[in-house]
Amino acid sequence: MARRKLIAGNWKMNNSNKEALELVNSLKDLVKDVKDRDIMIAPAFTCLSDVYNAVKGTNIKLGAQNLYFEEKGAFTGQISADMLLSVGCEYVIIGHSECRDIFGEKDELINKKVKRALDKNLIPVLCVGEHLEEREKGITSDIVSSQTKEAFKGLTETEAKKVVIAYEPVWAIGTGKTATPQDADDVHKTIRETLKSVYNESVSDNAVILYGGSVNEKNADDLLNMPNIDGALVGGASLVSDKFARIVNYIAK
Repeated sequence: MARRKLIAGNWKMNNSNKEALELVNSLKDLVKDVKDRDIMIAPAFTCLSDVYNAVKGTNIKLGAQNLYFEEKGAFTGQISADMLLSVGCEYVIIGHSECRDIFGEKDELINKKVKRALDKNLIPVLCVGEHLEEREKGITSDIVSSQTKEAFKGLTETEAKKVVIAYEPVWAIGTGKTATPQDADDVHKTIRETLKSVYNESVSDNAVILYGGSVNEKNADDLLNMPNIDGALVGGASLVSDKFARIVNYIAK
């Protein structure tokens, strides 16, 4: 079935407000004619409000790089769903490998964050992926399937259909290494099979699953034309407007 593609840019800890506005203003012109696929960018929290004002009324949607699962309170340094909504966010990235590895986020916490996002009508972009040693042991499918099941725990079928999944092999993030299109597609297929086993074929077939991991303007066409890959979660290349625009404007075959 034809699923609508989503090309998302994760800016990570980059760009002052001035730099963010320069980037997004350049990007707007380069992607203004795109109508058949969705575009999302996730700047740093400090830039969200200004970037929202810059993209309001365009075809670029705003996402955040994380949230906390509590409504409000004594959680120093954390950001709530309501705060994200107040600055125009529609998406939020959850469970990124950097959050899992550097900041020790576990499956249980990620599940709570997914639920909070859905409660607030934010679209979660749930990240899953294996480390190099796990791939070498041949347990990629087990790891990715387990992460998916844990993150979806307690979600209704209706809620499950709202979650975007991003497969990002940890060994390919920021390293310049990329899974081959076939390898990536195989893992995406595993994720679909996992969703089918937990829910049904409708959830599996409708799931939007992105690939992340050193996606750039040179490899985007091959990756994005695979049958189970529905878009990309782009890191470094999303910080350069013409490179990200080229990925957004990938040539469908």
